[in-house]
Amino acid sequence: MNFELTPEQKMIRDTARELATREIAPKAAQIDKSHQFPRDIFSRLGELGLLGIMVPEAWGGAGMDTLSYALALEEISRACASTGVAMSVQSSLVEGPILKEGTDAQKARWLPDLAAGRAIGCFALSEPEAGSDAKAQKTRAVRDGNRWVLNGTKNFITNGPVADVAIVVAATDPAAGSRGITAFIVPMKTAGVTVGPPDDKLGICGAPSAQLFLADVALDDGARLGPAGGGFKIAMRALDGGRIGIAAQALGIARASFEDAVRYARERKTFGQPIAEHQAIQFKLADMRTDIDAARMLLWRAAIKKDAGGAYSTDAAMAKLFASEAANRAAKEGVQIFGGYGYLRDFPAERHFRDAKITEIYEGTSEIQRMVIASALLKD
Repeated sequence: MNFELTPEQKMIRDTARELATREIAPKAAQIDKSHQFPRDIFSRLGELGLLGIMVPEAWGGAGMDTLSYALALEEISRACASTGVAMSVQSSLVEGPILKEGTDAQKARWLPDLAAGRAIGCFALSEPEAGSDAKAQKTRAVRDGNRWVLNGTKNFITNGPVADVAIVVAATDPAAGSRGITAFIVPMKTAGVTVGPPDDKLGICGAPSAQLFLADVALDDGARLGPAGGGFKIAMRALDGGRIGIAAQALGIARASFEDAVRYARERKTFGQPIAEHQAIQFKLADMRTDIDAARMLLWRAAIKKDAGGAYSTDAAMAKLFASEAANRAAKEGVQIFGGYGYLRDFPAERHFRDAKITEIYEGTSEIQRMVIASALLKD
């Protein structure tokens, strides 16, 4: 595995880092406090090509690799986890399936606007009774001549309240199980599509999520994404890529917790010396840094394998599992190093602590990641 980045990869990382440092980080606390989606920042991501990193130039993107995307997403998430997950959903869960499964007409209709940030996408798979068990879809899509009629409810849809388009997964042949599920591209302004009130969440408060209601939503067959009955595979492939994105987000949160803690430990004094001189604090920082580097190596390996075109599901699961748990360990220790100040909203450690938790839950819980990993190793 080559750990040396190419000039192009360094360029995209540095572009993201500069934007994150200058324009995003100063606004992160207010984004969290206001619970408002940062449209201005999202537009800047599009202007700089950071929303279409993996989209080919022919469809309006930068035509770069998954590792470049992971590098950029880590930098954005280090500044603001809410912005990071919105970027991840746009890139991995919306652009990814359209790019892989869409017709040329679908790609031309959606990818340029998504890559430029002119359109915002969301991914509607989870339901009130279908979270980890994604096959248990209650949303139905019934064929009516040359059109489909969708009815159902989707849950926890990140970007839902601000989205222009949704990738919706629905059962078209319930008796066929996972082979009876189909994916659709649904413009949010389609009659019958409504969005519930934004979820009141613990963290990532600037990335709004909500329920999505579908009531007799009529779509022509041109809205179908991929083959009828192929929706479950499309969703699972999207989640594999999405787990790379969430691993990068988690890595960014871990870095934020660590870097803020190092800075504070150098400044804060007890017993006549900076707390960074105390071995108890040094050991915490050493563990945080080791976790961060290990998570980054797992993330890079998964990204490189994805770009190589081979199987990478297990690698993505390992990266997501370790990075998300590393982020939570780092955030916990970050609060501890800040002490009483870490418990106040005036300091960033508290926000990192709240933002980190969701990385162990969405796009496959840590328990699901362990099932994926164990299933693969037991087949060997």
